[in-house]
Amino acid sequence: MEWPSYLEEYEKLVIRMTTPRVMIDNAGCANATRVMIDSARKHGILLEAVQVLTDLNLSIKKAYVSSDGRWFMDVFHVTDLNGNKLTDESVINYIEQSLGTIDYAKSKSPEGLTALELTGTDRVGLLSEVFAVLSDLQCNVVESKVWTHNGRIASLIYVKDCDSGFPIEDSQKIDRIEARLRNVLKGDNDIRSAKTSVSMAVTHTERRLHQMMFADRDYERKPIIKTSNDSPVVGVQNCIERGYSVVNIHCKDRMKLLFDVVCTLTDMQYVVFHGTLTTTGDRAYLEFFIRHADGTPISSEAEKQRVILCLIAAIERRASEGVRLELCTEDRAGLLADVTRTFRENGLNVTRSEISTTKGTALNVFYVTDAAGNLPDSVTIEDVRNKIGLNNLRVKELPLIYHQKGERDEGPTVGVGGAMLLSLGSIVRRNLYNLGLIRSYS
Repeated sequence: MEWPSYLEEYEKLVIRMTTPRVMIDNAGCANATRVMIDSARKHGILLEAVQVLTDLNLSIKKAYVSSDGRWFMDVFHVTDLNGNKLTDESVINYIEQSLGTIDYAKSKSPEGLTALELTGTDRVGLLSEVFAVLSDLQCNVVESKVWTHNGRIASLIYVKDCDSGFPIEDSQKIDRIEARLRNVLKGDNDIRSAKTSVSMAVTHTERRLHQMMFADRDYERKPIIKTSNDSPVVGVQNCIERGYSVVNIHCKDRMKLLFDVVCTLTDMQYVVFHGTLTTTGDRAYLEFFIRHADGTPISSEAEKQRVILCLIAAIERRASEGVRLELCTEDRAGLLADVTRTFRENGLNVTRSEISTTKGTALNVFYVTDAAGNLPDSVTIEDVRNKIGLNNLRVKELPLIYHQKGERDEGPTVGVGGAMLLSLGSIVRRNLYNLGLIRSYS
């Protein structure tokens, strides 16, 4: 059967109609760049937009999301890590091109490497044992991210063969890697829940870490060590007359907060129809109007509690307490095994890490506490630095964005359910105002 000749032109018209329209404005806001997106609504499109911005390490200070029928309108107020507007044309062009494509859910994870996925019970020195095994098996760690939460650990480690420099495809070697890492993760008391897998699959690393910890049900576990009293406050209630469930979140602001929340809602098969993010000082206030993918709101008290627990876990996973140590040195075989062994021998526990290698240079970040979950004393930190190299391992101050005051022109707009303080109508009007389509949203 031959397709009609006009079909190609029709498909082009559909593509043009459904391709997101992106506008970037540096004039409309005094202290942030506005990124505005109009697009056809589809499941996951909000996450894709937020993912593009957070992968560039941009700080989202405000966000407004609303949908009308089959269309989405999103507005994000973003800055760089120093709290400045975006002025680099290459960054602006990248945002426009990435957000302006139909399928821009590109994975931010290394290609051409073997991916190791690990979950299990966390303990002091576990990461040291993992890297020691990989070093012994001639696996070169190129990139890795490690999260810990509620006594659990999840890690994605990207490796290649030390000898060949290529991905590991030998099935017998893969079996050895899985078996030895599983034994390390099991320890003495984790026989059932330790999991390892080896694949060539490419996925967004941080989204995958959320999925791994969600599958591990870390949200149901009680924290072994409580290192902070500043826990997120999450509330869920139904807006019966409009057929939505309303999610309210009040927590400490930090980088990639919006990504973590939207990622979790999306992977739990909820659709965000309207929402806001507002930051004031170091606090963040978020409100979302959601439904299931089938269009229904949350139906039971048990489901509400599950959403609350899952969102709290999503916020806490990346908010690891501890001293931030940055290692910058020439990469070599066994480097990570040696460094993490030094941490272990000095009683330091790695609560989160980000490991990367660029042109033969290791650029690694570790968040460390003592065995009790408290900040380690300065003497211990200096001893570790002396052993690893004072010029190689440094105590890193947080970026300026963490210390800056938030925009003061608006106070918190979210309450638990907000008594609908931020109604659907006000969200839409506010978005139209930010797009310059109306003069006032009051």
